[in-house]
Amino acid sequence: MKTVIAACLCLFSASAWAQAAPACPTLPANAGLQWEQRADASFIACKAVTADGRQVLNVMLTSRDPKIRLERRLREEESTFSGEEIYWYKLDLGGRDMPGMESRRITVVELDDDQYAQVWINADSAEELGSMISLAQQLDVRAASAQLSAGN
Repeated sequence: MKTVIAACLCLFSASAWAQAAPACPTLPANAGLQWEQRADASFIACKAVTADGRQVLNVMLTSRDPKIRLERRLREEESTFSGEEIYWYKLDLGGRDMPGMESRRITVVELDDDQYAQVWINADSAEELGSMISLAQQLDVRAASAQLSAGN
C-alpha cells in the first residue's frame, strides 16, 4: 500500500510540475513541428523540431539582456515577432563563408517589462527560411514571458 501511495504522490508531483512550468508559444497545427522545452527560473528555451528531429526554430525567453551585437551590415529581412517590429540578421561567422549558413538567421526582441526573446532559424534552404520567418510571425510569446516574469 505504501508503494502505491508513493507512486501516486510521484505522479501527482510530476503532473503539478508540468502544469507549473512555463509553456512555449503555441505552434500552428499545420506546422508539422513540436516543441522541445527546457525552463528554469531565469529562462524558457523552446526548440521547434521536425519529425526527423531536426531543429528549425529556437526561441529563448529571458529577463536578462543577452547583449548580442547584431550588426547592421548583416541585416536581412524585415518582419514581426510577437507583435514587435524586427529585422532578421545573418549569423556573424567572423568573415568566414560557410556552406548552408545563408539560410540561417537570428534576432533579439525586447518585449515589455525587460523581457527578451532570442530567436534563431536553422533553415536548410531559402524556401524553408521563408516558411520559418512566416511561422515566427505567428508566434505570441507574451504569455510565456509573463509566466517567466511571475516566477522571478
